[in-house]
Amino acid sequence: MAKYIYQHKNWTDFTWNNKKISNLLAQVRNLQGRLLGKMTSLGFSYQKEATLENITLDILKSSEIEGEKLNKQQVRSSIARRLGLDVAGLVNSARNIDGIVEMMLDATQRYEKPLTEERMFGWHAALFPTGYSGSYKIDVACYRKGEMQVVSSAFGQEKIHYEAVTAENVKPEMDIFLNWLNADKSQDSVIKAAIAHLWFVTVHPFDDGNGRIARAICDMLLARSDESKQRFYSMSAQINKERKKYYDAIEKVQHRTEDSDITVWLEWFLNCLKNALLSSEKILQSVLHKANFWTRNAKVSFNERQIKMLNKLLDGDFRGKLQSSKWAKICKCSQDTAIRDIKDLINKGVLQQEQGGGRSTNYELVETK
Repeated sequence: MAKYIYQHKNWTDFTWNNKKISNLLAQVRNLQGRLLGKMTSLGFSYQKEATLENITLDILKSSEIEGEKLNKQQVRSSIARRLGLDVAGLVNSARNIDGIVEMMLDATQRYEKPLTEERMFGWHAALFPTGYSGSYKIDVACYRKGEMQVVSSAFGQEKIHYEAVTAENVKPEMDIFLNWLNADKSQDSVIKAAIAHLWFVTVHPFDDGNGRIARAICDMLLARSDESKQRFYSMSAQINKERKKYYDAIEKVQHRTEDSDITVWLEWFLNCLKNALLSSEKILQSVLHKANFWTRNAKVSFNERQIKMLNKLLDGDFRGKLQSSKWAKICKCSQDTAIRDIKDLINKGVLQQEQGGGRSTNYELVETK
């Protein structure tokens, strides 16, 4: 007796209720058009900054969905170097971060290229440059050779949510998937992104990294739908906010055994994308705020430590209150140097002392109206 959707004949002949989908799709398309129009009017430099912020966010949140927290400055620096952006305060990035960045940039900056088996294997190799996932050795740059279960809960109390396509069927299933992905031009690109995401995680072709590659494929197809390399919203960030609903929607469809109706998944996906597009306004405001700050202070001289700390404050990366002791620790300088840096910024009208700071002296950016 069938337990999962892929166990019945012609399971990839997906169907859905157009009445439930059409209005949502129209809303998403409208929001995409408005956002692209708004960003295009802002000019090239702002577009680049917004793209940098959104791809950074996308990579951080896609990894966070899988329980992995990456260093934001390393991710941002790796992206900036590969895009050739002149960004202050770049740091060295770890090999695994460079690999994730390479995959995401290949997906979004070369979105028009076909997704071949070789290209996909290259993404997988980039995700696992050492051949290990944590402490476990895995098969890299090839389809899995063993069976795959999606489980949760603590060791000894595992709950099996899903058993993927058998190992011997992965290759033929992926051949069908890639042929559809590259050959079918009739499908709306947003709907195609949703289907591709679901289809890929249902096959679960790799030992590890399936979720991240599925989301990279999704971003590639969304870039096609936007017809733009510039990324102004983050689907992964929104998925991370709605993580439980994300897994629930996938699981509901994967457990269908009588038909291949994916309406519940498409509804969730389109609502999630709609929310991602609406959330992009906050990122846009942050980009504009930061860009305006550096434009206003274009003729002001700052040292490297000051640039690093100002970017942290502008990016919202600074935790807690800004104090000279934190400045010294982050910049790896003496307390006296930190105090001189801060006083210099106060004299230049960039920082000010917070009112009512208690026993410690706290500082904040001077906000201009």
